[in-house]
Amino acid sequence: MKNNISISTGGYKNLSGLQAIKYLKKNNIFSIELSGGKYSKNQLNQIASFKKKLNLRVHNYFPPPKNPFVINLASDNKKILNKSINQIKKSILLVKKLGGNTYSFHAGFRLDPNFKSLGKKFEKIKMMSKKKALNNFVKQTKKISKFAKKNKVNILLENNVLTKKNLNRFKSNPFLLTNYNDIQNFFKLMPKNVRLLIDVAHLKVSAKTEKLDPIKSLKIMNKYVKGYHFSENNGHTDSNSPFNKNAWFLPYIKKNLNYYSIEVYNESPSKLKNQINILKKKLATL
Repeated sequence: MKNNISISTGGYKNLSGLQAIKYLKKNNIFSIELSGGKYSKNQLNQIASFKKKLNLRVHNYFPPPKNPFVINLASDNKKILNKSINQIKKSILLVKKLGGNTYSFHAGFRLDPNFKSLGKKFEKIKMMSKKKALNNFVKQTKKISKFAKKNKVNILLENNVLTKKNLNRFKSNPFLLTNYNDIQNFFKLMPKNVRLLIDVAHLKVSAKTEKLDPIKSLKIMNKYVKGYHFSENNGHTDSNSPFNKNAWFLPYIKKNLNYYSIEVYNESPSKLKNQINILKKKLATL
């Protein structure tokens, strides 16, 4: 499929989405996943002007809010829940505006973390019970799925990452959807327009923390997978590092999907294009 492998703008935190698009396009990268970045009030119409020339996807915090917060559809805090719902709806409408059909975002949390804690050691704050958080997340995701369906957009939910540091700090898992048991049970309750985006780097860290086999996990979750995020790490921290042709996950991914995104940060455009080529070659052999 043409242009189904994207480069994430998540590594360009000091650029607006529009600036990141222009930079990647200048370097002959034409499939781009918009993710986070610098807040810019008037960029969306200009971004939409690229929709015929580029394949543009929308992920999680895009368009980035003026005042950053953590999207959490499992939240018990009405203010945070409403902000999360409004942000997700805004993103779904942007997908539609860009001519796309898929919006992806992260699974929920048993707590409401500070935005600056993402990808790091979380502050120790009170958690909901897992059952309560899951019930909230199921309920709100079903509501969002109806809004998405009306706008002809599919939802992909991304598995969270559980580090050993956070597990030790909280004495239990503060995140939803980090392992194959929870993921299977969750997706059995979801409508068909809600499916799984597997971040293989998240999976590697979470599986090590929870003493699970990441390859077995990939195989078990395959039936729900409709997209991937790709990067590599040391199994302890989600570092968004480059992968190579012998990456552990490559033999076990699904081919012929519309959504493959490379989340490798702090690398040159030539290195990113090399990552695309590694993935293309592997997909051709599956």
